[in-house]
Amino acid sequence: MQLLDSQDDLRVRGEAGNSAEALNAVRSRRYDLAVVDVGLRGGANGIELTKSLKAEYPDMPVLVVSMHDEALYAERALRAGARGYVMKREALDSILQAVRSVIGGEIYISPSMTKRMLFDHIHGGGEARSAVERLSDRELEVFQLIGEGHDMHEIAKELHLSKKTVEAHRANIKEKLNVASAREVVRYAAQWVSQQR
Repeated sequence: MQLLDSQDDLRVRGEAGNSAEALNAVRSRRYDLAVVDVGLRGGANGIELTKSLKAEYPDMPVLVVSMHDEALYAERALRAGARGYVMKREALDSILQAVRSVIGGEIYISPSMTKRMLFDHIHGGGEARSAVERLSDRELEVFQLIGEGHDMHEIAKELHLSKKTVEAHRANIKEKLNVASAREVVRYAAQWVSQQR
């Protein structure tokens, strides 16, 4: 955020550590843009927060930033209502261009991400990619946390869900990925998370 504040034409007017804080901040004052981290933790991830923001404030532009160089997240962010998606590791100029484009009413996706999304759309992203794409946004979030080594209790606490709900998501993941056991879900998720890095 210091990057944005260092610009003459941009000013950061608030920051939030989780989705509840972000929603409260937006409800308390008017903002020209919400910059949302897709990896936001503590209840709802950045995709879920984007959906909530767009439901309450449909005219407020949202730019999603992510450490994930993955078209899957970009597509989900745009479907959730974001007007842009940019990776945190992009050059300073690209991030500033994304902010200015989205504030100006345009859609922004980096040229490299645009090429990847078009390639995947035309050629398909492979069997593993299409299997993960079948997961809902919440199932993908649970899947990622499983892949990061969290158990059901930790995931429930992290996402503010009951353990039973998380187990239901895991069962849906197992079915959608067509794997035989919870152990295979863990193996598949760990492999998928390692490929994202």
